[in-house]
Amino acid sequence: MQQKIWAEFIGTAMLLISVVGSGIMAEALSGGNTGVALLANAIATGCMLYVLITTLGPVSGAHFNPAVTLAFTLRGECKPQQAVLFVCAQVAGGILGVWAAHGMFDLPILQLSTTERSGSAQWFAEVLATLGLLFAIFGGIAKAPGQVAALVAIYITGAYWFTASTSFANPAVTIARSLTDTFAGILPTHAPGFIAMQLIGAVIGAYTLPRLFAND
Repeated sequence: MQQKIWAEFIGTAMLLISVVGSGIMAEALSGGNTGVALLANAIATGCMLYVLITTLGPVSGAHFNPAVTLAFTLRGECKPQQAVLFVCAQVAGGILGVWAAHGMFDLPILQLSTTERSGSAQWFAEVLATLGLLFAIFGGIAKAPGQVAALVAIYITGAYWFTASTSFANPAVTIARSLTDTFAGILPTHAPGFIAMQLIGAVIGAYTLPRLFAND
């Protein structure tokens, strides 16, 4: 269990380092072109996800996401006590990852985002983004277990572009990104709306996707 918790902590930290770090670098090099910056941010995040899921998937299942942990718990595949420990590790790891990214780029470690991300369209996007993520995970486990890392990485890379919210799809990531006033940030007061929609997407996915991918 200790090894699994460390895997969730380190994996989520590395994920946020890639999300925030690539956002900072992309914004600095794109000359104000937000499309180019978003593309670089998406590619870097997808690449890191592939590495993390491939290496840490055999250790903890590579959730790195309270919404994913909730879905597995509702499916009876993760015990509640383990789920609580995983979520704590994910949130703590995400915050540490943001701070590490700030340190790499010589920015103030402690920040609060000022980037507004709210409204019904973005909230609905987060429901769909989270549901789509679970579709990739559960579909991959059921039909292509050797391709889960690639499926998730490709999905998130694409979802950065086809969702109005740029596909946070992760409560731990949302919390962590509220603590960075950089390209990837979200205003702290807007984070709860995103998190609520992500959890709704997780519940929908947990109860509908197993039927879709059932073998009988």
